[in-house]
Amino acid sequence: MLTPPPRDEKGAVEPHDHPEIGNGDGVIRRVQEQWIVEDKDGNRRLSSMALKASSGDNQGMSVDLEALIVAAGLDPHAYVTNPRWIGSIRFSAGDLRAEEFKVGFDPLDEEPPNQPANPYHGEVWGSFSRGKQRKLAALATWYVALPGVSLAIG
Repeated sequence: MLTPPPRDEKGAVEPHDHPEIGNGDGVIRRVQEQWIVEDKDGNRRLSSMALKASSGDNQGMSVDLEALIVAAGLDPHAYVTNPRWIGSIRFSAGDLRAEEFKVGFDPLDEEPPNQPANPYHGEVWGSFSRGKQRKLAALATWYVALPGVSLAIG
């Protein structure tokens, strides 16, 4: 397990680049069906929504930290996949950092009814401009592939 992340006075995790997340470590972004769109030619591709920060106080892109899942003795492919999250993409932490993103640890507590605890959760913080989203799409590889879906965003 990693050392606890820095928190603000309200207890929220602050954007940070966690020193114990190595550049070679896998960073997994889950993909839901709503983030798959059809282009004008009828081809299915990943929407830019999959490569954006979430709304909220610290606005990071929610991810899972592969090394933590593996260290816990779990199959990371199975862990990140469920009826809501049907696929996933993977980055290396180093590739994200090379694009000026911070990669941090952000374990989630259970918040019933919709959010189970996730001690392997992380965040990616930075500027998610259109250009950066395209760069992220180029850096991404399928982790749990969605057949017939391209990683190229529009």
